[in-house]
Amino acid sequence: MDRKEISDDYERRHAQALAMGGAAKLQRRRDAGLLDARARLAALFDEGSFAEVGLFAFSGPDAGKAPADGKIAGFGRIAGREAAAMSNDFTVMGASSTMVNGRKIAHMKRVAAQRGLPLVFLGESSGARIPETMGAAGMGASGSDPAQYLRLRETPWAAAILGPCYGSSSWYSCLSDFKVMRKGALLSVSSAPLVKQATGATLEPEALGGWLLHAETTGLVDQVVDSDEEAIDAIRRFLSYLPSHNAETPPLQPVPRGSGEQMPGILELLPERETQVYDMKKIIRAIVDRDSFFELKARFGKTGITGLARLGGRAIGIIASNPLHKGGALEIAACRKIASFIVLCDSFNIPLVNLVDVPGFAIGLEAEQAGAPARIMNYMTALQLATVPKLTVILRKLYGQAYLNMGGGRNSDEIAVWPTAEIGFMAPAAGVTVVDGLSPGDPGFDDRLAELARETSPWVMAANFHVQQVIRPHETRDWLVRMLEVHQARGTAGVGRHLMQSWPCYL
Repeated sequence: MDRKEISDDYERRHAQALAMGGAAKLQRRRDAGLLDARARLAALFDEGSFAEVGLFAFSGPDAGKAPADGKIAGFGRIAGREAAAMSNDFTVMGASSTMVNGRKIAHMKRVAAQRGLPLVFLGESSGARIPETMGAAGMGASGSDPAQYLRLRETPWAAAILGPCYGSSSWYSCLSDFKVMRKGALLSVSSAPLVKQATGATLEPEALGGWLLHAETTGLVDQVVDSDEEAIDAIRRFLSYLPSHNAETPPLQPVPRGSGEQMPGILELLPERETQVYDMKKIIRAIVDRDSFFELKARFGKTGITGLARLGGRAIGIIASNPLHKGGALEIAACRKIASFIVLCDSFNIPLVNLVDVPGFAIGLEAEQAGAPARIMNYMTALQLATVPKLTVILRKLYGQAYLNMGGGRNSDEIAVWPTAEIGFMAPAAGVTVVDGLSPGDPGFDDRLAELARETSPWVMAANFHVQQVIRPHETRDWLVRMLEVHQARGTAGVGRHLMQSWPCYL
């Protein structure tokens, strides 16, 4: 071939690879309000920063039938920081998995880990490509990478579930630190037709793997959105709180104007009656930098709150009980999501802040059937393995084993209490009934109640130095900012030991 023929051949192959599944399929996606795989990458990365790898890779006899082999890979910048990404192209054979595009995934994972780059999966796939994976030879080749699904959390992973997700897109979504799901997308092991063939059961796809299932029942997804664009925006925002890799601390951000302006009136957000419910999220938003609270798993385990935020420009992880639901008694789902959140924060050097008003753990038959003792201990183990700075503020009440799980004792580096706090094995009124056998109205009940109430006072804790400070509510933000400065000094002081880097992704 002469030089012109070589050039023409290149241009033909290049155009063929960029054509994806063809104009008709791409137009149908646009008509449905969906981004194609390349448009998703364009939305994820800063303009002009995408550098593709594997553009000319394909599986099968004809490159024109499998442009880029249905999985588009490359590097780009997100808010100026380098990152890696895989975007599944459903217009090319349903983005099905092959040995070739599996090599692309392995390459991206390896480079991300070695060079300290966040890795993003934009998921939508039909599973393994048939007939390539049929038979013993196909299955044998599929296990050629012994670390294919090993997660050591060297760098943050984020995933968007943007369509039917079976096979690799479901597996890598579950392995990721952050999972956002578009309504209408699906995430499951198998499709409804395959389930019917295997079991005879007729099920709706949404029941098998829809957003309601994963947001409210399984807790697999962290956020739910309405569009591809919102999902990608959520990933960009999530990564803004995290370092690029686990050997550095999260980036500092300017403190927005108006941060902390609600602090003078924060006590008004706490009801005077200890049995009255309220939304802890209002207190969180008052304390943290303005508009910085980024909640995770809001629909799952609602008695607990987990989310990222900033204080004085520093990224933090918020763990809180929410009295708005079941009085704040921590249910098993809340224990599961808090334990996973601790692993995330510890893996990427994000200090933990506990905001506490909890009567204990939810009890009863349902809790025991869900393995309550083990779930509570998983949570406790994660907290005690965490080596990032841990700060706790006790607002109103904290009883029983929850005292330790929510950062009491030496499970926090610094503990402050509000004068409104009440700390003990159980509520004073319950203590009078259980220990003394007295009921309201019985002679001596009120005197004994007053005695136990004095024993649960925050001043008793302060006198014994079981807490480091009693603070007025309006001082909470300033105290937390100052303690973060002390415990997360610049340099390597804020980098933890990462004792949970191989903690299972879902417990």
